[in-house]
Amino acid sequence: MPLDSSQIKAAAMEIGFHLVGIASIDNHQDNAVAHLKNWLDLGYQADMAWMASPKREDIRCCLPQVKSLIAVALNYYTPHQHSNDPQVGKISRYGWGRDYHKVMGKKLKALNNWLRSQDESIITRYYVDTAPVQDKVWAQRAGLGWIAKNGNLISPKYGSWMFLGEVLTNLELTPDTAHTNHCGTCTRCLEACPTQAIVTPYVVDANRCIAYHTIENREPELPQAIANNLSGWVAGCDICQDVCPWNQRFAQSTNINDFQPYPDNIRPQLNELASISEVEWDRRFRASALRRIKPNMWRRNARANLNEES
Repeated sequence: MPLDSSQIKAAAMEIGFHLVGIASIDNHQDNAVAHLKNWLDLGYQADMAWMASPKREDIRCCLPQVKSLIAVALNYYTPHQHSNDPQVGKISRYGWGRDYHKVMGKKLKALNNWLRSQDESIITRYYVDTAPVQDKVWAQRAGLGWIAKNGNLISPKYGSWMFLGEVLTNLELTPDTAHTNHCGTCTRCLEACPTQAIVTPYVVDANRCIAYHTIENREPELPQAIANNLSGWVAGCDICQDVCPWNQRFAQSTNINDFQPYPDNIRPQLNELASISEVEWDRRFRASALRRIKPNMWRRNARANLNEES
């Protein structure tokens, strides 16, 4: 008996995913590729050259035999709150606990192996930020949620506090209906961004984004317009998510212990981060997605905040 979509969804939920949906590879009515090309033409990717990979425009570049994409999501929200103490740094919620690549990757591998065990003809490949895949686009096509005005995917069940992953397969599966948009006339995220990084609804300019500059910018100094508006942020920025009505109403605590915050990530002292050593960085951010931020960047981000306060 051929494997069907309901069996795959049941297996994914049993493995521990919070959301799962399926998208066919062809016949999409959105303008995702045109939107991406326009964003790149405007230079809104800043120094993230990998965003311009032509593979991002065609999922078949990742798996030529692909017929269906299984999109999955994990809720990572915990109810802890950021401190407003000017001497305390703010770390984006996504980086509070264990590296999501490890957590999501383990579950994706389990789903991948289960699929392959069903029939030797089944071909699969899985990703979590490890390939030029438009994760949010495919998640919307698979019915998990919609891409919001701040560029994040929002689920009616969990808000935008979700990690996304996908399994590509040569199976022809019954697809879900693409999710419709429910941002309506709300513009809270645009109004709340201190650097006006959301230049128009659904368009984020990384050159103006605090999250980009604190995580990806490798320069020794931050641009003045960013440094003057950090307000404690040293790793990412959650402002546009914190003000979102969907998050305020529907966020719910995750049941994944790995996403519970490491103690050092809730109230990191800026003066400690401003002089963090290689040894302390390695101790503090082991098995953390925050290892992407190197010691010199932590020192730079913390000192920029301290200068802002002085």
